Amino acid sequence: MRRNILAAVFLSVSLAGCVETTTTTSANRTVTIVNNTGSTITNFYGSNAGSNSWEEDILGTSTLASGSSANINFDDGSGYCSFDFKVVFSDGSTVVEEGIDVCKVTTYTIR
Repeated sequence: MRRNILAAVFLSVSLAGCVETTTTTSANRTVTIVNNTGSTITNFYGSNAGSNSWEEDILGTSTLASGSSANINFDDGSGYCSFDFKVVFSDGSTVVEEGIDVCKVTTYTIR
């Protein structure tokens, strides 16, 4: 009987090493973009760090007036949290900021 118990314990311990546990977290990639510049934003681009281009203008035909904000979901299916932002103003000037962690940042204010 003791031999059967030891065999069962050995089998349990051996099988325990074969179990794989996976933890996945779903990160929220929605960021509120706030325009506090005094100028109108005509184009806003956000590309994941693995991309070689700016992709499409997130604002499309819309603009973002000074004092306004917009909620943007940066979940592009790539799994990236690090994004580069490019802002274009109505006078044609631009601002680029790299490495924004959209999984942690909830509000991004442009000044």
